[in-house]
Amino acid sequence: MAAGDPYWSRPESRVWTVMLLLGTCLLYCARVTVPVCAVALSTHFDWDKKQSGIVLSSFFWGYCLTQIIGGHISDQIGGEKVLLLSASAWGFLTVVTPLLTHVTSAHLVFMTSSRFLMGLLQGVYFPSLASLLSQKVRESERAFTYSTVGTGSQFGTLVIGGAGSLLLDWYGWESVFYFSGLLTLLWVYCTCKYLLSEKELIIPVDYLMRGLSISKQTKVPWKQLFKKAPIWAVIIAQLSTASTFFTLLSWLPTFFKETFPESKGWVFNVVPWLVAIPTSLFSGFLSDHLINQGYKTITIRKFMQVIGSGVSSVFALCLGQTSSFCKAIVFASASVGLQTFNHSGISVNVQDLAPSCAGLLFGVGNTGGALLGVVCVYLAGHLIETTGSWISVFNLVAAVNSVGLCAFLLFGEAQRVDTDSAYVDL
Repeated sequence: MAAGDPYWSRPESRVWTVMLLLGTCLLYCARVTVPVCAVALSTHFDWDKKQSGIVLSSFFWGYCLTQIIGGHISDQIGGEKVLLLSASAWGFLTVVTPLLTHVTSAHLVFMTSSRFLMGLLQGVYFPSLASLLSQKVRESERAFTYSTVGTGSQFGTLVIGGAGSLLLDWYGWESVFYFSGLLTLLWVYCTCKYLLSEKELIIPVDYLMRGLSISKQTKVPWKQLFKKAPIWAVIIAQLSTASTFFTLLSWLPTFFKETFPESKGWVFNVVPWLVAIPTSLFSGFLSDHLINQGYKTITIRKFMQVIGSGVSSVFALCLGQTSSFCKAIVFASASVGLQTFNHSGISVNVQDLAPSCAGLLFGVGNTGGALLGVVCVYLAGHLIETTGSWISVFNLVAAVNSVGLCAFLLFGEAQRVDTDSAYVDL
């Protein structure tokens, strides 16, 4: 990084991109352990669908509580510090969860509490990531960098879907938790050792308290920002896409297991997320390429969002109508894969609008997404239990996505809104 230049150099950017991709991968490895093991856990602890829905949705109650404060602290003290602190904590929690199930008889309460705490710890990750990239990556490279790092969510789901399914069959559900938790702790160690200096790892208490307080000295014009339609447009769109992604992430393994009981877990837990990796990379490359060719930034952001929310919903609707396993895999792969175009749409649009407080604004949107995710994940379980049909679940996904897409298409913009003359001291 050149003196006075806040952005990473090209070599630094490449190394950090790879490490953040791995971090996102391991975030999802830990997050998806329970959905992958949902059927085994239900059998082991004798849960019905509603009880499974409570455990699955409890993650999002915790997830929504730390988004905003995590983003704000990251804007103040640096996103990389917040990322590593949270990762070390959720990695440890994942490792000890199966051990603690042996010392309690209230398994539903314990697993619900464990998932809630996991949500609290992981809630800071993406706001911290948005804050870090808005401060360290140039605008012309943001979409590709973010979409590359974002492929970690699919890669992680792919890893835990493949390796986790095999471990589940060979050694039981506990091994899936040990696998993802220990790998996370190894990632934290390597990142601290090779990418950060000892000085960067130390966080003085007064420095942390400055991050915790939202004072007038930060000069962030909250009232003015939240009066602007583009801010609300991106928040509503982010809320919608996050909640529908969480719904599919939580229930797709159970959908395939129950609808196609003879199918292999490593197929339906792997193929959709394998497809999503190249589509995410392609969306980022295409977005940055078109912007560098002279197309308006907001035009490209909206185009990406139409694919990410609109076209993906069409395939989700098709998924509920088919009785063919092969077609179901194709539709699930298309829906999950095309959702990654959101990385080059609303996810970077937050950084377009307000790079000075991107972490906090991303946290606001993800908080709403997590809250709606709680409702959607639980409602999906209730709909399945009461109707006996999966069609209503995919209708719910399409409807919520449509609301967010319409808001973004009507009111979305890409010009900075945090640099008005009244508050240029940001």
